Amino acid sequence: MPNVISVQRHLVEMQHGHPSATGDLTGLLWDLTLAFKVISRSVNRAGLINILGLEGETNVTGDEVTKLDRFAQDVICRSLEHDGHLCCMASEEEAKLIRIPERYPKGKYVLCYDPLDGSSNIDANVSVGTIFSILKRKTESGDGTLDDVLQSGREIVAAGYVVYGSSTMMVYSTGQGCHGFTLDPSVGEFLLSHPNIQMPRKGKKIYSVNEGHSRYWDENTRRYVEYVKSPESGGPYQGRYIGSMIADVHRTLLYGGIFMHPRDFRRDPVHGQGKLRLLYEAAPMAFLVEQAGGIATTGTENILDIVPNDLHQRVPVIMGSADFVEEYLRFQKGDGPTAKI
Repeated sequence: MPNVISVQRHLVEMQHGHPSATGDLTGLLWDLTLAFKVISRSVNRAGLINILGLEGETNVTGDEVTKLDRFAQDVICRSLEHDGHLCCMASEEEAKLIRIPERYPKGKYVLCYDPLDGSSNIDANVSVGTIFSILKRKTESGDGTLDDVLQSGREIVAAGYVVYGSSTMMVYSTGQGCHGFTLDPSVGEFLLSHPNIQMPRKGKKIYSVNEGHSRYWDENTRRYVEYVKSPESGGPYQGRYIGSMIADVHRTLLYGGIFMHPRDFRRDPVHGQGKLRLLYEAAPMAFLVEQAGGIATTGTENILDIVPNDLHQRVPVIMGSADFVEEYLRFQKGDGPTAKI
């Protein structure tokens, strides 16, 4: 019989690599896995328990809130607010910091999360998921503050995501590689299925981007996408865009390729804008991509180097196999194979 490793066992083994560890981070991640199991069960039964569809309101960034968004938000918050590991939380679905109730102890960590990425497609049975990152607080004690949350991705101590698809899979890292676990519903456990994920440096020739917005991109990004569709690229590359970041990046992590949500000049004709949230989507995924050997950039700077100035700050995102992202960056500088197009 093959060696079966549960996520709990894996967390403890990772902790043993740090003799000074107190077990707080392990306990926090352990509690998160329970929340993910609850969300997975409800996502798979959503059509039967009347939690499909919209709630009839929008969140702070203007997205329509689905019933499952609210359900996942509440499950994570209630699963973690009492355990003494957190001083506060921040969620894509909440305008302000989520405070830990006064009756509960305050811990040394901060949780940032997107409770249900891709939820606008949930009624069409498209894969959705949860994205999270954990930071160590900067203040010494008491309630958490904005200073505790607004830290660069370089300060992340753990990050991960869960895909609720044909199977439920969790990928996480504590800075010691990137590891994937598949939920076995027969035993109710996440079991190690993808140890030490390494993104191919070049990988499959796949590009993932919403080309419907191409007229609003900068010229060098348009030229790059035309290039990957041309014979000069050694391709053409295959276009694969699901419209759920978590599903597109998950595929990129496993197979290689490049995922793009580039700067968009519709709303800001001078500087352009990103679409994805730094704290809840871009930074956690960038942390995982780098742990797997890839690169994550805005096109001008490494995503993990950005210090947020707002809870809901948006940034452009280009991430994937190192060779592909480096090629994109050469286009941004006006270098590389642009002359062949």
